[in-house]
This record gives sequence, structure tokens and C-alpha cells, in this order.
Amino acid sequence: MAAIDPQDQLKELDATLSGIEQVLDLPAMERDIAGLREQSADPELWNDQERAQTVTRKLSHLEAEMNRVTGLRQRLNDVETLYEMASEMDDADTKTEADTELVAVHKAIQQLEVRTLMSGEYDAREALVTINAQAGGVDAADWAQQLQRMYIRWAERHNYPTEVYETSYAEEAGIKSTTFVVKAPYAYGTLRGEHGTHRLVRISPFDNQGRRQTSFAGLDVVPVVEQSDHVDIDESDLRIDVYRSSGPGGQGVNTTDSAVRITHLPTGIVVSCQNERSQLQNKATAMNVLQAKLLERKRQEEAEKMASLRGEGTSSWGTQIRNYVLHPYQIVKDLRTGVEAGNPTAVLDGDIDDFIEAEIRWMRQQESEPTS
Repeated sequence: MAAIDPQDQLKELDATLSGIEQVLDLPAMERDIAGLREQSADPELWNDQERAQTVTRKLSHLEAEMNRVTGLRQRLNDVETLYEMASEMDDADTKTEADTELVAVHKAIQQLEVRTLMSGEYDAREALVTINAQAGGVDAADWAQQLQRMYIRWAERHNYPTEVYETSYAEEAGIKSTTFVVKAPYAYGTLRGEHGTHRLVRISPFDNQGRRQTSFAGLDVVPVVEQSDHVDIDESDLRIDVYRSSGPGGQGVNTTDSAVRITHLPTGIVVSCQNERSQLQNKATAMNVLQAKLLERKRQEEAEKMASLRGEGTSSWGTQIRNYVLHPYQIVKDLRTGVEAGNPTAVLDGDIDDFIEAEIRWMRQQESEPTS
């Protein structure tokens, strides 16, 4: 098989990057950055802490995105210059350096291209993530806690702030459930493909006979609600319980009944918050979580209704999506995209970008090619 000419690769990458620049609309991005900088310079902004943090997060994200695009354009130009220098001087070392950088730039442009595929109505939102232990007893509770760590480590790798709203600890080990928010633009569009059941196969550390155990945990990802969203919630449809926050092993972490659990009776949706000291603050946060879940439920129902009217089937991503096998061999494999990794330790430490990028492409393909 003949090697691909670097000049052909450079032309192809130039065309891809030009397309990305057009989709992202760099002039509009520059105007948005200028507007956010003006807002952030207003001394009155910090009178509203929540709004101030939203503005600064959006500004930081847009500046980083702009720098990423312009930086890649400069790197691509530099690679072309390296090849010209290598040719003029007949320098093998410079040619090797150019080849290495071309591979790196190619991968970086592919990663940036994924961002242009996120064009859904709520993709630009922050993400609200809920993890529940499913079948597997204490191993499932331990597995749910490992997944929580995996996603928080992933967010840390990208400098995305996270905030844990609620964690319900299991009696022996691990957690029954947890809800946390990833506070970054496009966090929902990035993570929505992670929604579903994650399966772990390993030698159970909780089995004194050292037997292999299969356990499951469910992941739910919904977009964070914004002021423009309208979700009708009748107070008479709610049951509100207050209780004392607890930690691992049932240990109390608060001396007052500040934690809040809200049950939406018509749907059975239950949300909790215990991260604030104030019961009122916890109730407000829990109501935001409930609104997000009801908004997503409404969106799904509308999508199913439209699909039914068109005579289309609906894709069910909320099933088993990924296997994490630690015994008798080691592999992590996505059941939809076929992407796999032979280092589960790295994956569980947050190295999941390859899985996320592949599923974003897969979802875009599913949405553009509806089944009949």
C-alpha cells in the first residue's frame, strides 16, 4: 500500500479545518467574547454570584475554543513550512519532525471536528449526571462509586468544574446513587452518549471465595435548565422530605435536617440535594434538578411522538452501552461504536475521550439516518 503524500494530507487537513472554522463562525465567536469581556468588567456583575460564574465560565470556554482553532491553524502552517525546509535542505531529521507533527495535528483536528457535530437543541448546556447502582449488590454499589470518580476525573482533565449535589452511600461499600453537575459549555452534548447501563466484570473484592462477579450501574445525563426553559410543576404534585445528611457507612455529616428529597408524584421522579448547609438552598437546587429531569422527559416524549407520526423507530441509547472487563482478561469495549481500550486502569482514571468522540459521531449518524 502506497504511503499517502504529506502534501495531500496537508490539503485535506486544510479543507477540514476551514470547514470547522466556518461552522464555528469565528467572527461571531469573537463578538461573543467581546460581549462577555464587557460583562465581566462590570463591577455590578458580582452582586449576582451565580450569573457572574456563568459569564466567566462561558468566557473562559470561548477564549479556549478560539485559541484552540487559531493554534491549530498556526500548527498546520508550521508543518507545511517544516516540509518545505526538509525538502530544500534534504534534511531527514526535519522530515521526521514534520511527519510526527503532522500526525499530532491530524488527531487534534479530528478531535475539534467532533465539536462541530454537537448541534442539538440542548447540546451547548451544562450536564447533570446521575449514577445509580443496579444489579450486583455491594459490587454494584462499589462500581457506581468508581464510575462517579471516572467522570469527575475526566472533567478534571479538561478543567471542567463539577459540583456534587447528592450522594447516597451504601451500607457496606460504595454508593447507591449520586447526582453531580459538570459546569462547562457543551458538557451535555459531550456526555449525552454516556447515558445507559455500564457493566463491570471482575473478581469481587467482597467475595471471600474470590469468585468473578458481574455488576451494573446506570448513568442518566440531562441538560441543566436555564431561565428560558418553562416546566410546569404543581406544588400539590410534590412530596418534600427533609432529613439529615449522611456520609459513608451512615455516618452523619450534619447536625440539622438540611438535606432535601423531592418526589414528583405523577412521574415517580425522585431528586435529592444535601451539599448545602441551608435547607432552603438544598430545596432550590433539588427543584432545579427536578426541572431538568422533567424537561428531558418532555423532550423525549415529544421526540417519540414525532417519530411515531413519521412511522420511524426510536433509538434506545438507555440500554447496556459499555463493558469493562477486568478478569479473565482486561478490556473496555463500547457495544455501539466498537471502540475498545486495553488499559481499564487508565479508562477508570478518566481517559474516556476516545469513547466519547466515537459515540458523538455514532449518535450524529443515527440521527441523520432514522430507521423506518
